[in-house]
This record gives sequence, C-alpha cells and structure tokens, in this order.
Amino acid sequence: MLFATSFGSGFLYWLGWLFAPRFTVAVIATMLYSDTNIVMVVLSWIWALGGESAEKRTVVTTTNRTNRIAK
Repeated sequence: MLFATSFGSGFLYWLGWLFAPRFTVAVIATMLYSDTNIVMVVLSWIWALGGESAEKRTVVTTTNRTNRIAK
C-alpha cells in the first residue's frame, strides 16, 4: 500500500508512514472510502487506535520484565 497509493507525495505523508503507519492507513481509508464503505473506515480507525495502545502495553510489559531479570 505504501507505493500503490497515489495520495501522498509530501513530507508529512512519508513521515506518517515512518512513525504512524496505522494512522496513515486510517486517514487514507477515510479519504477514499468514507462515502461508500463506512464499515471499513470505522474498522480501520479501531485498528489504528487499538493497535497503538496494545503495542504500547506490550512494550511496557516486556521492558519491565527485562528490567526485573537484569537486576
């Protein structure tokens, strides 16, 4: 999807792909499909927001476990 879309060619687009790809996908889905497929748009936003929190929770848990083992 990174090279298949003709949407972004600006600096913010590529910065979004590097640091927040889930949100970039949700924004693109919203822009392209909000009129025709609202279910996909809603699911992409749930995936973007839920994925970020799950990823952060996993990183914190793993970091705490690694710190306890190292001590």
